Amino acid sequence: MDLNLDTLKREILDYLEESGLAVFRGCPGGLEGQPMVLWDTERFPGYQSFLEVARKAEVKIVIFSAAEFASTDIDELAEQLEECELDRDERRDFESRLRDMRIYEGVTCSLELAFDLGGRLYVYEVQPDWYEEFLNLEDEINTHLPGGEEYDSGDSLGGYFSKN
Repeated sequence: MDLNLDTLKREILDYLEESGLAVFRGCPGGLEGQPMVLWDTERFPGYQSFLEVARKAEVKIVIFSAAEFASTDIDELAEQLEECELDRDERRDFESRLRDMRIYEGVTCSLELAFDLGGRLYVYEVQPDWYEEFLNLEDEINTHLPGGEEYDSGDSLGGYFSKN
């Protein structure tokens, strides 16, 4: 989904304020390691439907989290690139692709809504296509690191986001 998450973030927060649900402002990564069920945002992209489920389940509080794409994400990946054994053309390609990502610095790269029901978190999560491309680039670079075939990168933001 190629979304402008900055606009969507404001829209969701306005909707939540009008909904009467209490909003807990979670930190990115705060749901890591919890048992969760992910909402199918590919087939059902509307956050309103997700929040309607929360209302019907008589949920009183919704967790809202957002993450911004930071220059440090690119810088850390560039440092990893230095450790890779690549020919000149491959290195240039990766460097160019990383440079292209700089236009997204400061842009919201993920939004997450969640509620707890019966000890399980129900989660609505969206990321724009460009961020998925960044995560794929991260995976590609990590496979070129010494021992990269065995490397499992998770995510650049501490495993906070799934790669639906």
